[in-house]
Amino acid sequence: MSSPVVLITGALTGIGRATALAFAHEGARVVVSGRHDDEGQKLAIELRKLGTEAEFVRTDVRHEEEVKNLVDKIIARFGRLDIAVNNAGTVGTPGSAADVTPESYQAIFDTNVLGVLLSMKYEIRAMLRQGKGSIVNISSSYGKVGGPTAAVYVGSKHAVEGITKSAAIELAGTGVRVNIVGPGPTETGMFNRFAQTQENKANFLEAHIPTKRMGMPEEIANAIVFIASDKASYIVGASLAVDGGMLAG
Repeated sequence: MSSPVVLITGALTGIGRATALAFAHEGARVVVSGRHDDEGQKLAIELRKLGTEAEFVRTDVRHEEEVKNLVDKIIARFGRLDIAVNNAGTVGTPGSAADVTPESYQAIFDTNVLGVLLSMKYEIRAMLRQGKGSIVNISSSYGKVGGPTAAVYVGSKHAVEGITKSAAIELAGTGVRVNIVGPGPTETGMFNRFAQTQENKANFLEAHIPTKRMGMPEEIANAIVFIASDKASYIVGASLAVDGGMLAG
């Protein structure tokens, strides 16, 4: 397909930003969304400088009307939606499972789970109308294993894995594919905030990552571009680990 239309939520930093740039380099038309107008408009300008069409639509994926508006604007502007990368997420504050509050649960699940469900709801409807599309939900290595001090975050990513697999089975044969990319520890502001100290980060890499290094956002982005593309046409409901060997250990 020439110049597919690609949506990326949570596109303003880290993996989302790297993914937007990767798709732009591939010649895709890119719609980026996030909650901060200034950064969003700057990213759209940066993408256009690469020679592609790009738009920013301010969106908080926790709110259904905003998500509906996002997809409606894409269809009005481009007439279709070929690829959606549901990347918006939050890690919350590290803490014991014994200290979880309804508020801390809601803060993570509203973005990481409800946000994915609402995004998929409108992306799927648009893609079914055109008979083709590819959705990539961004999970985490913690969508497969447990992690101390992160019970709610880990639970949210397990939920994303289950939702994705269920939707993939439901949509199999329609032309709409749904898959997961599960990043391991990646050099982003979110990971560094969660690790809190360089010592914690170094200890984690030593204990859990066979390659003994962090992933770069661009490495995750390359996997997303692949699994979203027609080159991955027989990959359905898969969870692609991009984690330096973390889950192999």
